Amino acid sequence: MPVSDSVSRPDTDADGDRLPINELFASLQGEGKLAGVPSTFVRTSGCNLRCWFCDSYHTSWEPTHAWMGVEEVVAEVDALAPEHVVVTGGEPLVHDETATLLSELADDYHLTVETNGTLETDAPVDLASISPKLASSTPTPENAPTDTDPGVWTDKHESARIDLDSLASLVDHADDFQLKFVVTGRDDLPEIESLVDDVRGVTTREVRDSDVLLMPEGQTRDALARTRTDVADLAAEFGYRYTPRLHVDLWNDAPET
Repeated sequence: MPVSDSVSRPDTDADGDRLPINELFASLQGEGKLAGVPSTFVRTSGCNLRCWFCDSYHTSWEPTHAWMGVEEVVAEVDALAPEHVVVTGGEPLVHDETATLLSELADDYHLTVETNGTLETDAPVDLASISPKLASSTPTPENAPTDTDPGVWTDKHESARIDLDSLASLVDHADDFQLKFVVTGRDDLPEIESLVDDVRGVTTREVRDSDVLLMPEGQTRDALARTRTDVADLAAEFGYRYTPRLHVDLWNDAPET
């Protein structure tokens, strides 16, 4: 439902909490511990980072959305079949109203929040799907999306992409969690190993190797075909978990998948 190119709040007298919603649809969870589970996706627009490989370009580099009241979103979710709801983005936790939405849904649904791990929440979360952004995610003039100038985002992204306090809070707060890294190649592994050790040092919870997921970078079938075998081999070598991107394998880069 892309209808606006800004995440600035609309000039309206409408009552109640509202969220910029880029997509709301039912599909299969494509990634992580719950890959293959039927789920309703609520994709908010707006993000505090700018990964060069962002697979939801229209929530970050060029945000598009419709403003919806939280109760409207709940009604749309209720009209769909899945018992699992994935609140994703962009970065859903940049919006205070996301906490309201999670609280409204908590009694009736299993809730996954997909987050970059730089922000905290006290809202109910069954699975915190935390994707810390590695140095290889930082946008540059050489790797930025076509017709996009990273400008100030190179420095902003690099300085903001890791927040250990927020990572620890998310790990400790949620009923379950996963650390899901987008891997571009072997050179990412030293940073992953170091960051996992850092998280283990600041959280009160055990972080098992099976909670660490390596996911190949790639937004299309052709791109995944070039990366997934290498990333699977790295997962086996380092003892971490490999996660596919089922939605890409099944539907390529089609929207609402």
